[in-house]
Amino acid sequence: MNTDPFEKQQLDGYQPLVLSAEQKATMAKKASKGIVHALSAQALMGVLAVLLAFLVSGTNAAASALIGAAAYFVPNALFALRLLLGLLGGGDASPMAFFWGEAFKLLAALLILGLAVVTDTGWLSWPALLFGLICVLKGYVLLLALRKMP
Repeated sequence: MNTDPFEKQQLDGYQPLVLSAEQKATMAKKASKGIVHALSAQALMGVLAVLLAFLVSGTNAAASALIGAAAYFVPNALFALRLLLGLLGGGDASPMAFFWGEAFKLLAALLILGLAVVTDTGWLSWPALLFGLICVLKGYVLLLALRKMP
């Protein structure tokens, strides 16, 4: 007896969803636009965090905020670029590719933060670093405020 739920659905008269080339292109365009909006919002939040840290506490705080912002933005931008290339190339999405992309983002962020700790000679401002990191992490709040959520 076969216990595959997908095969059971087909036996019950259900068919997998098949999209036309036009539907796939429309979905890819919307997804690409959403990815670009999210990255733009994160970049803007990172810049605002660095500027605010500079105005409040000076150069060391601004550099710390930049490190914090980059710890999430750089790996996320690389992963988004990979997603965009996949969307524009017309390839099928793979759950494993997404999983490994998320794992890469996490490990790269930890590596950048670890490098900040190891290379710190006393100038690093942890509150500013965390402020930069949190601002970029919460970039979607800017999209919510501007009603630009994908």
